[in-house]
Amino acid sequence: MLTEEVYLGIGSNIGDSRTIVEQALEALDRMSSCTLRGRSSLYRSAAVSDIPQDDYINAVARLDTELEPVALLLELQAIEHAYYRNREDGRRWAPRTLDLDIILFGNRSINDSHLIIPHPEFINRRFVLEPMLEIAGDIYIPGYGSLNYLVSQAPALDMEKLARISHQGPG
Repeated sequence: MLTEEVYLGIGSNIGDSRTIVEQALEALDRMSSCTLRGRSSLYRSAAVSDIPQDDYINAVARLDTELEPVALLLELQAIEHAYYRNREDGRRWAPRTLDLDIILFGNRSINDSHLIIPHPEFINRRFVLEPMLEIAGDIYIPGYGSLNYLVSQAPALDMEKLARISHQGPG
């Protein structure tokens, strides 16, 4: 079966966000048809929103998966649901207990009613790009350029590297 390399953005700013992000990474490590290949350090970042809210704890994970993109999306939404993720209409950048976003899915480009890959905002999100650079190195993303270039072009953000997660997984 074909395996794809996937990068996921992880964020939380409601509750014990650090613990929630670490537990989400553990849940990703237990997913069937997926192998967790890398985990970034944790980062604290200011919320990118016009809604007043607490800072986020963010990380990026690298998975190898046999799942198709929509099947992976459904698995990620099930993990979010376990942390009481609330998707309110009209509140795109609202606070959340857990947010799991597919940033890249191999070299695929998808734009349908369920999923857009690459993630439409990833190039503007330093809290995704810097942790991704940490675990992916300076990869080239077709249509966008090198990851180092994207980091250098991303808008400034109040952000701080917090800690390396103790378990790094294989690879």
